[in-house]
Amino acid sequence: MDKKNSLRAGAVVAGTTLTTLLMTSPALALTRDDGDDPGTGLSVVETLGLYVALPIVLFLVIAGLVMVTDKSGKRS
Repeated sequence: MDKKNSLRAGAVVAGTTLTTLLMTSPALALTRDDGDDPGTGLSVVETLGLYVALPIVLFLVIAGLVMVTDKSGKRS
């Protein structure tokens, strides 16, 4: 009984994945829409700064502010 349910679940997942892949074609992304006005692309340095360095810096700033303003360790 377990094997039958596993096969059924695998068939459903495979069918859903195949249907999704067939319906979403990346070739449609190559055609421009009316009013589409893309800007200039980002350089490698700008991309790394925006998506890697900036989140790390923001995390460190927020963590630092939490540590500085934490009052649970002080006994008065």
